Amino acid sequence: MSQQSTFAEIADALKNHQSFLMLSHVRPDGDAIGSELAMGGVLEEMGKTVYYVNEDGLPTNLEFLAGSEKIQLPPAEPLDIEVVVALDCATKPRLGEKSLAAAAKAKLWINIDHHISNPAYGDLNLIDATSPATGQILYNLIKDQDLPLPAVTRDNIYVAVSTDTGSFQYGSTTAATYRMAADMVDQGLKVGEINALTYDNHPYRRVELLRSLLNTLELCAQNKVAHWELTREVKEQLELLPEDSEGLIDMIRAIQGVEVAIFFEELMDGQIRVSMRSKNKNIDVCQVAQQFGGGGHKMAAGIRMPGPMSDAKPQVLAAIEAKV
Repeated sequence: MSQQSTFAEIADALKNHQSFLMLSHVRPDGDAIGSELAMGGVLEEMGKTVYYVNEDGLPTNLEFLAGSEKIQLPPAEPLDIEVVVALDCATKPRLGEKSLAAAAKAKLWINIDHHISNPAYGDLNLIDATSPATGQILYNLIKDQDLPLPAVTRDNIYVAVSTDTGSFQYGSTTAATYRMAADMVDQGLKVGEINALTYDNHPYRRVELLRSLLNTLELCAQNKVAHWELTREVKEQLELLPEDSEGLIDMIRAIQGVEVAIFFEELMDGQIRVSMRSKNKNIDVCQVAQQFGGGGHKMAAGIRMPGPMSDAKPQVLAAIEAKV
């Protein structure tokens, strides 16, 4: 396996094959789905055959994305494709067992990602841990290799980067990120409309979820760590979807004096999903996540670990407090 491929090597692979499968991680976010649709849009413009699959399907909050109707659940039988493009996924298993089965006939794997914990599991790997989003890596690839940039790709790259940078607010946002966004607007992106659909279009149950989460909010480590939790009982009561909690952790991350925010979620299979966000560059939450088999970025990372909540939560809090 190649540890790192050039833009030219990736572009050659795209040009020299005809059939492709776009994949992204389970519980996909805006960068995952946006990158799938953006990369697929480039390939379709090049006359390629493209399939779009995600283990958990399309989140309802991303149904507004151009081309989103093409995202499918994994089929029962392997797809007849030459190349898999895995996008925004730190490890191969995180693509999901059914998605991996759908990709079984692929002769070539292309891995495009921005997670520092990515082990370069592709035959070709384009990994840039300094990039704020996989969508920005795609933009750089397109520009460097003069690949097509159809409207569907333009809009999906914008949403991919916007959602993974907290609407261009996180420290990972660079001058190049703003130049990319400006270029998208110059090329016809309707920034007001797409931002409204991305950030001002939530179901009422999300507000009910926020109320429930606030009732569990606690501070520890001399008020430098804020955490809350979501139980299976509340999920069932409010009839929540996985995407309903997307981005809510930023509310407690924004508390004055808080350096780390943690969201504990009880999954339906009894595992505990932990999302962590750091505001202090000296507190590497990816290192903490890796202690429990997770990963991600220095300032944003996640874990899936055995339950119950009463066992998992103290372990993670102790590891975080040791860092703080």
